[in-house]
Amino acid sequence: MLNINEEPGTQENRPQYKDLVAVRLYCNNCRSSMPVREYLLLILPDGYLYEYRCTYCGEVLGDKKVSLQQQDKLLF
Repeated sequence: MLNINEEPGTQENRPQYKDLVAVRLYCNNCRSSMPVREYLLLILPDGYLYEYRCTYCGEVLGDKKVSLQQQDKLLF
């Protein structure tokens, strides 16, 4: 849907989302899609490393890396 106040063609250049957060992932131990919690593992020079764990058994189900924002890069 095109906003009347926008210039044509600017909508394609905007990102669709900022960050995805998993709510449920498949757990091999539980043999089902289970709710997960996101834990911050490391703060790296180029981003944050998160880990997803099953809320029932604690099994690590995945991870994700989020790039640093411009204001966060001032810390390094």
